[in-house]
Amino acid sequence: MRNYFENDYTSYRFHDHILHIVYHHGVYIDLNAAVQIVKDRLSLHQGLYIPVLCDIRGIKEINKSARAYLAREGSTLIKAVAVIVEPPVSEMMSEFYIRTSNPPIPTKSFENTEEAMAFLDLYKT
Repeated sequence: MRNYFENDYTSYRFHDHILHIVYHHGVYIDLNAAVQIVKDRLSLHQGLYIPVLCDIRGIKEINKSARAYLAREGSTLIKAVAVIVEPPVSEMMSEFYIRTSNPPIPTKSFENTEEAMAFLDLYKT
């Protein structure tokens, strides 16, 4: 299994049994981008059921169809997601996503990585 991968929208790396996904600065996420992001993530962790740290501070905009796809298909083989946000923009984006898309896995927003990692530690077994 590879430890690092990057596409046009995100970079992925494993650290301490958690997949870290960092969205590139200024990206716009539409349905095509969401499909590629999920496809790349699934190929990277090769069927393992894992917790994910997702840093969305770089996202400029994400459309409704992309949010819906990420909530459904993007939850495949994920135990829990900790979303790193930066007030006010990505924080509002994350809270809106969680409230309207209702992801089927534990999903919570954090302003700092340490708290996010503590949350994900509960799902590493």
